[in-house]
Amino acid sequence: MMEKVKIMEKVPEFTRMDQHENSIQLSDFQGQKVILYFYPKDNTPG
Repeated sequence: MMEKVKIMEKVPEFTRMDQHENSIQLSDFQGQKVILYFYPKDNTPG
């Protein structure tokens, strides 16, 4: 279950795959500004 995050709130550490299937972590961007964009599941209303 994903935690809800508010605007400007620190988010917990996470790891995901990039477009080249390389593993990246949020901490890889420490000291940089990062914008996280979330969108509704494909083909669902919202």
